[in-house]
Amino acid sequence: MRNSIEFVVYGDYALFTDPLTKLGGEKLSYQVPTYQALKGIVESVYWKPTLIFFIDEVRIMNPIRMESKGIRPMDYSGGNTLANYTYLRDVRYQVRAHFEFNMNRPEMTYDRNEHKHHNILKRSLQAGGRRDIFLGARECQAYVEPCVFGEGDGFYDRYGEIHLGSMVHGINYPDETGWNELEVRLWNPVMRDGIIQFRRPDQCTQVRPITNMEPKRFDDSNVVSADELLAQLAEGGNP
Repeated sequence: MRNSIEFVVYGDYALFTDPLTKLGGEKLSYQVPTYQALKGIVESVYWKPTLIFFIDEVRIMNPIRMESKGIRPMDYSGGNTLANYTYLRDVRYQVRAHFEFNMNRPEMTYDRNEHKHHNILKRSLQAGGRRDIFLGARECQAYVEPCVFGEGDGFYDRYGEIHLGSMVHGINYPDETGWNELEVRLWNPVMRDGIIQFRRPDQCTQVRPITNMEPKRFDDSNVVSADELLAQLAEGGNP
């Protein structure tokens, strides 16, 4: 696919929190990563407001195993709370994703150079990402590397279909949808032989509003072109 990348992301632990389990102050991970969690990983590799990343599919390489831990969450009232968090253990995923231009940001029209962004994205992936990589939660450090999607043996190869029930697909942000509302998307994924093929966000029919929100705007007050930065450096000024 055009402007696509393929990579493997892996770590000792992952926590893709089922929001229903957070009501009591504890957390239980979904069995597989959500679309939004994988999108966040790609955006940690490389992000620009000019682009929207789409996750096409994920391949579950390792067996799904869980481990519970006693965690002392931050309690600003001075209590001594103990909560149980249930993590996924020893995870490894192959991911295929691609980017498209964000047409809801006309102020970034000048930056729509797909070859430039694709090359930077591939170099950033080769370097392990521009920002720290996490699997759902800050304490779940992870690593990314380029790979060939479908290469190697996966635990669920030839396993058949596994229905995963109702899950959060992702979040609709105003800068990507064009309307001033934050929404959550739900869906019912099916894993076939270890692979989950994701719907595009605009194909999700179960959408729930959360709150009103306006997108951040980029203009001359907070954006400086590379040419202007180089000119300021050449003049001995501070960029």
